[in-house]
Amino acid sequence: MSDLPFLTMDDVEFGDLRVLLRVDINSPVDPTTGKILDDTRMRESLATINELRDAMVIILAHQSRPGKDDFVPLEEHAKLLSSLLQRSVDYVDDLFGSKALDAIKKMEAGDILMLENTRFYAEEIALAGKPPDVQAGTHIVRKLSHACDVYVNDAFAAAHRSQPTLTGFAHVMPSVAGRLMEREVRNLNRFLRSDEKPVIAVLGGAKVEDSIAVAENLLKRGVVDKVLTTGVVAILFLHAAGYDIGAPNREFISREIEKCDMYVEKAKDMIKKYEEKIEMPMDVVMNVNGYRKALTIDKFPATHPIFDIGLDTIAHYSNIIESAGKVILNGPAGVFELPNFSLGTVEIFNAVARCEGFTVAGGGHTVALLRQLGIGNNIDHISTGGGALITYLSGKTMPVIEALAEARKKYTSGGYKSQV
Repeated sequence: MSDLPFLTMDDVEFGDLRVLLRVDINSPVDPTTGKILDDTRMRESLATINELRDAMVIILAHQSRPGKDDFVPLEEHAKLLSSLLQRSVDYVDDLFGSKALDAIKKMEAGDILMLENTRFYAEEIALAGKPPDVQAGTHIVRKLSHACDVYVNDAFAAAHRSQPTLTGFAHVMPSVAGRLMEREVRNLNRFLRSDEKPVIAVLGGAKVEDSIAVAENLLKRGVVDKVLTTGVVAILFLHAAGYDIGAPNREFISREIEKCDMYVEKAKDMIKKYEEKIEMPMDVVMNVNGYRKALTIDKFPATHPIFDIGLDTIAHYSNIIESAGKVILNGPAGVFELPNFSLGTVEIFNAVARCEGFTVAGGGHTVALLRQLGIGNNIDHISTGGGALITYLSGKTMPVIEALAEARKKYTSGGYKSQV
């Protein structure tokens, strides 16, 4: 049996069972053509689907949310998945009505069926955040749980949400984690719990709220030895440390960070408590009419917007990263989209790729840039989770993992009407 909190695919003989598989293949879609622009998440689901080769696989997935241009049916997803698998993937524009149930009933061993976008079903959105017993009472859970034998959740990127198709099924039918879910949790647990030292968190980008939540948890639990701040996170911490970041940068963080004053106070408190563990840039690069202008922090105020970290900081941070036992990387070091201000991001990312310790990376921009630089394969674990990764590293509740853990208890005590 699994050493994880939940059961995995190793714990079930799937054979020719009807397997209800929840994946997260939410992908960028061209609103004009309807074509999927990036198949990364779809590729991540292939291992689980291929392992279920002899079963009848019924796929549940969502795409975007109501009101968005890319809130579309899953027909194109089914076509692309079929191409990636080199196997037929049928699609039905229904979730739990007679059309879907008839299609499930007619399946044979080895068939794959993709149901409609789960968020076309109002309760998938309306009941978000409700406990699993409430989710289990929905029509979709009641109908599909009777039509299938076992539920597999492989949607790590949505594991921080509680919705009918994410947490409801585990309440009423045998439920296990898919291979992607298992891999994500194993690798993140290794980062959080294993002995490899020193442990470094490189936190950048513009989502200051997320970075502070992660840093707070990792520092409080004694997980990390150093937090290296870059990007907007570094600007906020420099401000909190009493450096005069200059009017353009004060205005920027006040405008871009909701409840900015609260996060400045949090950063002050963290600097006070963990002064030796929090690293801030010793020099920065300003954007002066599109050109780089370096400035050491002892020469502040910064008269122009800060767009990157400076050369001394790059060298210092790179040395720390390359000698680390474990590193987590989340967020770029500057405005990397502009070639003149991408140096810090590129050099820090390359340092993480060179690190011989255990490396983890996550976040949309981070993952895309690692692949663009051709160094993604040098990172031990690239997480598919955005919000889910942040939630896990922040020590907050992960409803899907909790639901799967409860399912393990229920299964091992014979608590389901139908055991597989």
